[in-house]
Amino acid sequence: MKKFIGRAAVLLLSGCLLGTGAQGQVINAPSSLPSQPAAVSAPAKTPWFEKLSIRGYAQIRYNRLLETNPELKCDQCDKSLGAGNGFSIRRARLVFSGNVHDRLFIYIQPDFASSTGGSALNFVQLRDAYFDLALDAQKAFRLRFGQSKIPYGFENLQSSSHRLALDRSDAINSAFANERDLGLMFLWAPPPIRARFEELTSSGLKGSGDYGVLGIGLFNGQTANKADANDELHAVARLSYPIRLANGQFIEPGLQAYSGKYVVLPDQISSGVTVASERFLKEGFTDRRVAASLTVYPQPLGFQAEYNIGQGPEFDPATSSIQVKSLQGGYAQAMYRMTIGQQVLIPFIKVQHYKGGKKHERDAASHRVQETEIGAEWQPFKHFELVADYSIADRTTRNAANLNNRQAGNRLRLQAQFNF
Repeated sequence: MKKFIGRAAVLLLSGCLLGTGAQGQVINAPSSLPSQPAAVSAPAKTPWFEKLSIRGYAQIRYNRLLETNPELKCDQCDKSLGAGNGFSIRRARLVFSGNVHDRLFIYIQPDFASSTGGSALNFVQLRDAYFDLALDAQKAFRLRFGQSKIPYGFENLQSSSHRLALDRSDAINSAFANERDLGLMFLWAPPPIRARFEELTSSGLKGSGDYGVLGIGLFNGQTANKADANDELHAVARLSYPIRLANGQFIEPGLQAYSGKYVVLPDQISSGVTVASERFLKEGFTDRRVAASLTVYPQPLGFQAEYNIGQGPEFDPATSSIQVKSLQGGYAQAMYRMTIGQQVLIPFIKVQHYKGGKKHERDAASHRVQETEIGAEWQPFKHFELVADYSIADRTTRNAANLNNRQAGNRLRLQAQFNF
């Protein structure tokens, strides 16, 4: 009993000398005293802005080596083609992305090298601003709000930083200028397949990215950075599945379709050009397509092909009017991926064909395109790529200003890409 009282007195005296906290906890107690359990503090919350990552890329081009026809141009492909052009910054993009919450992913991408088509270059323009809301803990089901790529076509979804040929094909890309629009998408893909989509891009196999096995959406229909022009939304659906064969080879087939009404705005129509029906000026022209895709990833030999058919607005030279006409076209591309130490070399050949209108151009210009591209991409290290692309093209464009503008020729194009 005396020992117990004596020990208690020592502890009390120590508390008086060292001081106690508000709850009677010993402060700066010597190590010889009995150890006390440490207070468990709540983990500090990471601010949302520290969960974002920043990356980007830039492309510098020169298109006029070995050029045989300076009048051979393609505005929707690359506005720096042909006469009056030299070196150009094709793209200069920054991507801000990250999971700011377990159920919310954000993605914002401006481009600092957009062009209006005139002599002034390098305007800042929004490319992507979308927000993925996961509907389940595994993030297999997602809702995407905002401006993003429309899930139509493999090449359209493929990033320009990954694509081999310098421009997307006329046949598929004529569906959507800049590949984007504003709307709401539903995306579904099981977690293992989402991981597979990521592997196909991060491994250098030129994947299209994660747009789900199934994608269904509603969007304005006038394309990126443009307001809706009627009271009818476009609808799109896409089904695509990357298959891994027993030998490790990846094959990805896909089917996609969209439908809606596209309004050719008054400032897009030349004086003297009429439309087949006055209601088209208000309600819009029929705009619908269906496409099939097949990608055999380069391991080392690869193949990529797409073809679409549909209807859309197109200039008719015989009547100087814009009518709903059928369209068709696609491309086929073969490539071979070689690894030499840390370097990668991918030679390729691409053939494309398109017959139809381009709704985004003045008077919904009519196009007939035949083009072959032979080139190679060299990656000495992951932050730098050099592409040489020799094209042999025959293009006919018809609108009110040019009733039969046919241009054919060849040229060698070079592009340096910087990844950061």
